Amino acid sequence: MATTTVLLREDVDTLGGRGEIVKVRAGYARNYLIPQKLATLATKGNVKQVETERAALLKKAATEKSTAEAQADQIKTVSLTFERKSGEHGILYGSVTTMDIAEALQAKGYEIDRKRLTLSDTIKELGDYTVKVKLHRDVTIELPIEVLGEGGVRAEKKSAKKADAGSAPETEAESTPADNSVAEETSEATEDQAEA
Repeated sequence: MATTTVLLREDVDTLGGRGEIVKVRAGYARNYLIPQKLATLATKGNVKQVETERAALLKKAATEKSTAEAQADQIKTVSLTFERKSGEHGILYGSVTTMDIAEALQAKGYEIDRKRLTLSDTIKELGDYTVKVKLHRDVTIELPIEVLGEGGVRAEKKSAKKADAGSAPETEAESTPADNSVAEETSEATEDQAEA
């Protein structure tokens, strides 16, 4: 496949940081990186231009990092609560998405793009969750989220569910020997009829 060398103008998670020169597929560069102004072709002129801008870029990166760290200190105190309609076992009708979380943060005064939020799994049940918020390449925090049922109903504790599930097999195990003795008597009667 055809590859091309590009100079990154912004941080790209899968490729590298601002100012790095990387090889990528030509189509990826032509159709995504260059139109989004995330990269330029790594020509001698562009490399020289970026090297002259490097001091300004490093200063800008340091400012962005310090701003992100200050924002992280403020957001660490925030916890979000969502009320959603759910079924009897705590399964939500729908889900809580990164867009919902971004809107809730915006309502609290924090302007964070939903693309910076990372969910490990989709939130489709009542309970407590954590969402990773990437404020900067080097600054990531975890935000606690609680999902309640309508009217502020909390989810059942997982241990209570396990205890209920654990007691059910015991009752089945207790009833099993009685069923086995009936089965043994039936098989003995069948053997006696076969002998006669």
